[in-house]
Amino acid sequence: MLNIQKYAAIDIGSNAVRLLISNIVEEKDKPTRFKKSSLVRVPVRLGADVFIKDEISEHNIHRMLDTIQAFKLLMQTHGVVKYKACATSAMREAKNGLEVAKLIKKKTGVQIDVIEGEEEAAIIAATDLQTYIDPNKTYLYVDVGGGSTEFSVIDKGGKIASKSFKLGTVRLLNDMVKKEVWLELETWIKKQTSSYEKIEVIGSGGNINKIFKVSGKAIGKPLSYFYLTSYYNMLQTYSYEERISILDLNQDRADVIIPATRIYLSAMKWCGAKDIYVPKIGLADGIIKSIYNDTVSSHTKLN
Repeated sequence: MLNIQKYAAIDIGSNAVRLLISNIVEEKDKPTRFKKSSLVRVPVRLGADVFIKDEISEHNIHRMLDTIQAFKLLMQTHGVVKYKACATSAMREAKNGLEVAKLIKKKTGVQIDVIEGEEEAAIIAATDLQTYIDPNKTYLYVDVGGGSTEFSVIDKGGKIASKSFKLGTVRLLNDMVKKEVWLELETWIKKQTSSYEKIEVIGSGGNINKIFKVSGKAIGKPLSYFYLTSYYNMLQTYSYEERISILDLNQDRADVIIPATRIYLSAMKWCGAKDIYVPKIGLADGIIKSIYNDTVSSHTKLN
């Protein structure tokens, strides 16, 4: 007996808004499979508004409304039965964040949950990592976003510690991260990982996915600290325009990729990891999983 349903996750980040549609495949006597069906990404850079002016601009409110309306239509045409929309750092910190969420609900019918950093870290850590990790190893999981970065220590398949830091690519681009934040992160990583003999890093987020794709590495193989350092140094020899024209990076990727790489390298250095694995999972995958498990308070049915 085969049962396939479509679930969707809307991830409203500081750098982009994403819609992930997944097939949930249930088969008798077999583990449930979560198969990505469609991923749409719209570069509405909310963080550029919020981290400088403390609110979402009129221009981006209209872009958000159009994006969410388009996502709703896509979910309907795909036959999505359940969805959940989560907003992170930028919406969380915007003075008008809740107001914008109410306006979107009124105009599109889509309910947005503005989640705290710790909940974001927990959702990400609950993704289907078992497929990618060795249960006998210890990992530091790093999910780099535009406004914040979530860190989780995973040992023998279980989450030991998890924390969200206001250290994101859009914040770093706008020179809005104080030295104290870096020091706090360094202290936290060293404290949480010092008792383990060997640590490997798992990286998620659009920037590390792009670097992995460029590397040409086979799926499941890690990137080395040496490779990532070389790539980081190489990126800085090109101007923003050259990163677009010569390195073929998207406009909204060409600037944030440098601060993102800095975060991954710092995490690797502070926990002593030689390798970083890139399984291509993130908050949207975690949201899908949470709908399925019904662990997050409630889910919404598509009208």
